[in-house]
Amino acid sequence: MKTSLIAAAVSATLALLTGAAMAQTPAAPAAPVTAQTTVQRDVNQQQRIENGLQSGKITTREAGQLERDEAKVDRLQAKDMKDGKLSPAERRQLRAAQNKASRDIKTAETNGVNGNPLSASSQRMQADVQRNVNQEKRVENGLQSGALTKREAAGLERGQAHVDGAEAHAAADGNVGAGEQKRLQHAENRQSARIHHAKTNAKTAG
Repeated sequence: MKTSLIAAAVSATLALLTGAAMAQTPAAPAAPVTAQTTVQRDVNQQQRIENGLQSGKITTREAGQLERDEAKVDRLQAKDMKDGKLSPAERRQLRAAQNKASRDIKTAETNGVNGNPLSASSQRMQADVQRNVNQEKRVENGLQSGALTKREAAGLERGQAHVDGAEAHAAADGNVGAGEQKRLQHAENRQSARIHHAKTNAKTAG
């Protein structure tokens, strides 16, 4: 009996010490905001919107609202990276904008308002958002490889802001029509050509 009581006391003490140690362990610091990591986050957030559309957790109208958030982030990136660097204040500003966009995506995913992923409108929006994922990946890969400078990436994010804003406008009424998608595809094709040109010109990150 005495042995059992001692063992129980030792276990309780260890549990308390472990809990105290865990409480004192600081949370892992957020990844530093760089040109590459902020564009990588664009990729991730666009993919979350795409996944939500495909599952029906995000409606076409909600996707449009989320693309408005993404357009704001893109415009910030274009402004902040145009001089080839990010100041501490600019890093904080970008993190805050992307955190807000992330929260808005989470709300859209969990608010119980569902869409029909098989509808023509959702299918069109899915195609457009998937294109966003692909284009942002190309920008991120260009930054990673050195094929794109930060200034070039800034210009490309300005173009992506235009695309995202156009998608937000098209989806504002909850329906993306065939004519609207045709105009969106034209803007997406222009953006794709800009990315290709920037990645294949003589400029490289030094």
